Amino acid sequence: MSYQLYRNTTLGNSLQESLDEFIQARLISPQLALTVLLKFDRAINDALSNKTRNKVIFKGHLNTYRFCDNVWTFVLNDVEFKHGELADKVKVVAVDGRSSAVSNTNQD
Repeated sequence: MSYQLYRNTTLGNSLQESLDEFIQARLISPQLALTVLLKFDRAINDALSNKTRNKVIFKGHLNTYRFCDNVWTFVLNDVEFKHGELADKVKVVAVDGRSSAVSNTNQD
């Protein structure tokens, strides 16, 4: 499930909407749409793990945290980022991309 985390981004939502339109117009099968989404999941995870080197520095007050299914979720209040930006609330979701659950679900 965590490997589908990026489907809720603007890019992921747009892809899903386009695929749904293609299915409704009978241009592609639902199976092909699922294959495309799985390739998207794999490509996003690969790009984020291998092609990004950015770091974000911030501090805030930890409100809640949880660890479930190899996914950490942190909710912070009154967050200040390194360059002076402020946010009332920030939710951080951290997924271990090296876990076997992610690797096994992304196989061709």
